[in-house]
Amino acid sequence: MTGGRKASVRNVVETPWRQYPGHHGGALSKPLIDPETQGARHIDYRISMYQPMAHVERHVHALQEQVYHVLEGEATIELDGEVRIARRHDVVYVPPGVVHSVSNNGLCDLVFIVVTSPVSDE
Repeated sequence: MTGGRKASVRNVVETPWRQYPGHHGGALSKPLIDPETQGARHIDYRISMYQPMAHVERHVHALQEQVYHVLEGEATIELDGEVRIARRHDVVYVPPGVVHSVSNNGLCDLVFIVVTSPVSDE
C-alpha cells in the first residue's frame, strides 16, 4: 500500500540545487527523494556537490542515521573529533549522536550521495 504516494522515475537534472542551512561556500544538494519531493516517509536521498573549500558545519543528529557514498573527489570527514579522508567509492556511516562535519579541502569538486533515515530528527 502506497498511501497516496506514487512510484516515479526522475532524472537528477529535474531537481534544482539547494544550499541548506549550515552549508557554506558552494555546498549544494539536490533532494531527490524526501517528503517534500516524493512524499517519502522514511528516507531522504540526495546527491551533494561541494566545491573546493565548501563545508557543512559540525552538527549532530539525535535520531537520524546517515550514509555518505563518495562518487568523485575527496572529503575531509570529522567524526566525533577524529578527522578522516573519504575518497571515491568510500562509504561513511554516521550513527545518531556522532558530531560530524564534511569539508572539501581537495582540488576538485566533491560529489557524494547522502542517505538519511528517518527523514526527521524529531
